[in-house]
Amino acid sequence: MRFSGCLLLGAAALLTADLLFSRWARRSSIGWSCRFAFRAALALVLVPLSILEICIIHEGQKPPAERDAAAVVVLGAGVNGKEPSLSLRTRLDAALTYLEGHPEIPAVLTGGTGYGEEISEARCMYDWLTARGVDPDRLILEEQAEDTSENFALARPLLEEAGVDPARDAVAVVTNDFHMARAKLLAQRQGYGDALGVPAELPWAHLEINYYLREAFAMVKALVFPRVRI
Repeated sequence: MRFSGCLLLGAAALLTADLLFSRWARRSSIGWSCRFAFRAALALVLVPLSILEICIIHEGQKPPAERDAAAVVVLGAGVNGKEPSLSLRTRLDAALTYLEGHPEIPAVLTGGTGYGEEISEARCMYDWLTARGVDPDRLILEEQAEDTSENFALARPLLEEAGVDPARDAVAVVTNDFHMARAKLLAQRQGYGDALGVPAELPWAHLEINYYLREAFAMVKALVFPRVRI
């Protein structure tokens, strides 16, 4: 929730600046020009960011793809010790539902071990899914990835070993709804020709709003600085 706090502070700073410019504009033509320039610059930032946010929300709110996939890639998220975080738990719920509906296809569970994690994200997902009846032979672990781009890059050779060509075959991607647009973008960059979204929704509205807003900035980073880890 740090992001929401920073966003609110930023919004307060912008409103304060606009108020000061408005007071200056009433006293001086230079102040009026400065206020105009400030608002124009703000619009140049907020308008494209708002359009990007709409696209992210649109992609995240799409229902799961109805077309069959040749395999599933489940993107990792935080692990608290050995237990899945809330975000990862929602992804696992969506993955379990999808795997039960498509019992014949393999799944790559991808995610390394981060700070505060006693086991890898992939291993956590494996333990959770097998405890709920998923056949272990269907699950392929990728335990080195540190970000979403690496999730797809390192999962690709494992899919190919399982007889799936990500460039040609449809691959279902399980992640949170707010993350879906960026996940598909990064999948495309890693050579996945047909990524089908299987979105997982967080249970609380305030978390959804927080992460959707945060994701717009993460998407800008992915578009402008493609080599920076996110």
